[in-house]
Amino acid sequence: MKRCLFPGSFDPFTKGHEAIVHQALSLFDEVVIGVGINSKKQGLFSTEKKIAHIQSLFLDQPQVRVASFQKLTVEFCKDIQATHIVRGLRDAKDFEYERSIGHMNHAISGIDTVFLLTAQAHSALNSSIIREMYQNGADITPFVTNHELLV
Repeated sequence: MKRCLFPGSFDPFTKGHEAIVHQALSLFDEVVIGVGINSKKQGLFSTEKKIAHIQSLFLDQPQVRVASFQKLTVEFCKDIQATHIVRGLRDAKDFEYERSIGHMNHAISGIDTVFLLTAQAHSALNSSIIREMYQNGADITPFVTNHELLV
């Protein structure tokens, strides 16, 4: 079985993230969406709300699992027996950032990173911007499926 980890803070999990999972399903038997917990960062949405929200998006897809983790990504990969990490790329800036992390992850663990290009329709989606919109009362419906579950 080919299993990958799609890690992130997912604060919130956007339609762009959702599309990356669907792309990954064409390459892997199972996709584990790993909600990373960083004790130094205070997210807008609780880990429990994020997990419930993401699970609601993949109810009919048993090959998608959601779990939280609070350790190095490659260590969590080993725990769940994932052979690859999946990352979505919106632009060249994402690539430069993710390439360095991918090289380091491979150097310390042998785990490869697969980069998937975000669909053009989702290339402007950014969780930080969507969080700011949400905090200021803007409608985030076009960017986050089932966003009402986060409240």
